[in-house]
Amino acid sequence: LFKMAANSNPPRDLVGYGGNKPGINNTWPNRELIAVQFVINYEEGGENCLLNGDKASEHLLSEIVGAAPYHDERHINMESLYEYGSRAGFWRLHKIFVEKQIPVTVYAVGKALELNPDAGLAMKKAGWEIASHGYRWIDYQNVDPKTEREHILKTIKVHENILGERPLGIYQGKPNVNTRRLIVEEGGFLYDSDSYADDLPYWNTDFGKPHLIIPYTLDVNDMRFSQGLEGERFFRYLKDAFDVLYEEGKEGSPKMMSIGLHCRIVGRPGRASGLIRFLDYVRQKERVWLTRRVDIARHWAKNHPFKGTSSSHKSH
Repeated sequence: LFKMAANSNPPRDLVGYGGNKPGINNTWPNRELIAVQFVINYEEGGENCLLNGDKASEHLLSEIVGAAPYHDERHINMESLYEYGSRAGFWRLHKIFVEKQIPVTVYAVGKALELNPDAGLAMKKAGWEIASHGYRWIDYQNVDPKTEREHILKTIKVHENILGERPLGIYQGKPNVNTRRLIVEEGGFLYDSDSYADDLPYWNTDFGKPHLIIPYTLDVNDMRFSQGLEGERFFRYLKDAFDVLYEEGKEGSPKMMSIGLHCRIVGRPGRASGLIRFLDYVRQKERVWLTRRVDIARHWAKNHPFKGTSSSHKSH
């Protein structure tokens, strides 16, 4: 299934589309001015925890200011903050998006799905895309290729067992130089999102064949406001980003806006209020494509197929 390369050292691309971005007539399906895509990261239970065999507790993306990992000890407060995400925050976000009939892509950690399959089934029933977010919510920077490959395959199996189908998208989240090669060699993913390099999808051929990348976001993302966030600030930043991209669409250069959400962060009621305001704001606008990442991938592959020959430049 995998053919391991002896050396993995993909080049950087600092050029991208340059001034040759697709125009308004052929960027999105019905000449929309912007494609808006909401991602819910479902991670709770897959984070670092001694119960998962890890050497230290989790310390990222919580309410605790200046949190540090507890080595060889459990962090009970951290664990319960994560548990809020799966027990309460997820269901709040589920209700909001289902009632407003707005499509969602979920980045689902395999271990988290195993620990709460009912959440996965609710995602599926809602018609959401459920993409892979790795088997664990850990940093894969120093994970060896053999183990990372096993995690990629294990997550696919978890999706098949719980949801009845494999994921078509993947966002490892904390990747390394081998991650994209392993994804391409597995062969069943339509796209990956381990990139923040553009406002549009793009093709990559670093590993022998055209591979579609749907860039993600770390700025239009509640993780930036995980401490000291109130709904108003989150709403303002979302609105400002949308307004700029919407105007660029009017000027003939439509883009994509990805929005990253976490059940334990924006799932808190005081933060959810800002999300609700933004959803209502966007729904009032004309020519906005509210969609899933897999739908963007399918549209791009059909209407903007790879035409280049370079292994290091984006093409459309």
